Amino acid sequence: MVSEALSAEVREFMLHGTRTAKLATMTPSGWPHVMPVWFALDGDEILLTTGRDTVKGRYLRRDDRVSLCVDDERLPYAFVHVRGRARVFEDAPDMLEWSTRIAARYVTAEEADAYGRRNAVPSELLVRVRPERVIAEFDVAGW
Repeated sequence: MVSEALSAEVREFMLHGTRTAKLATMTPSGWPHVMPVWFALDGDEILLTTGRDTVKGRYLRRDDRVSLCVDDERLPYAFVHVRGRARVFEDAPDMLEWSTRIAARYVTAEEADAYGRRNAVPSELLVRVRPERVIAEFDVAGW
């Protein structure tokens, strides 16, 4: 399936359990840089946080082109690939809300509050990725 938006099935697949996304950013020399990230969804947008001075943070502020892959590594193997543009926000007013919501997908509620407060600081960026192309290959019954 190829589209420009996240269908209900794609959103469900991406948010199933604690799947992470593998985020690819562009290095200044044109090589891809891929790292796993925690994420949440806001409608069709994929949200994540990263440090302003991390490799991801520097690359995202330099070039907004990104790709993400969320996959299921068990048979019959499945994935969602998203290509899009990242909007990077410094001092986002909703940073605490989103950093806590993102963490809540991966840790307990108590831990999510702590992660949220830890990440809602001036040195962290809130990143919103708007999909331009979505490729999904999965069988809903398989996961």
